[in-house]
Amino acid sequence: MRHGKKFNHLGRTADHRRAMLANMAISLIMHKRITTTLAKAKALKKYVEPLITRCKDENNKTKEEAMTNHRVVFRYLQNKEALKELFGAVAQKVGERPGGYTRIIKLGTRQGDAAEIAFIELVDFDENMLKAPKAEKKTRRSRRSGGAKAEAPAEAAPVAEEAKAE
Repeated sequence: MRHGKKFNHLGRTADHRRAMLANMAISLIMHKRITTTLAKAKALKKYVEPLITRCKDENNKTKEEAMTNHRVVFRYLQNKEALKELFGAVAQKVGERPGGYTRIIKLGTRQGDAAEIAFIELVDFDENMLKAPKAEKKTRRSRRSGGAKAEAPAEAAPVAEEAKAE
């Protein structure tokens, strides 16, 4: 029976699952976005978000608390480069965010075994979402109103002036 067992075991032993999640967390921190199955992405989200929370607010903590956070996160990741990236660039970007550091985007199913595939990414590092302009509020009014007509004569005027100058 699995009463009270709330997390997904992912069909692996505890050691294998721990090692796999650590490797996926390192990849996520270093590359900012990885593609995996939906179940693994959800398990990784629960694994990596507390680590990111520990790396925040280094300036507000004493030196002992900061060192403790470094040691705790290193115990989970076992990778110095990922630790530097996490406490450097990632901590700086997510410093003001109260939580929700990762985003899962479903991509469909895999061809071979029909497993659900998803992106998991760090929210503040998605350049496409940050650069995207805010969508204008759509109305039910006709598009034929004076908006497009007003721009056309303004563009034609400089061309006519250039032709006269020649």
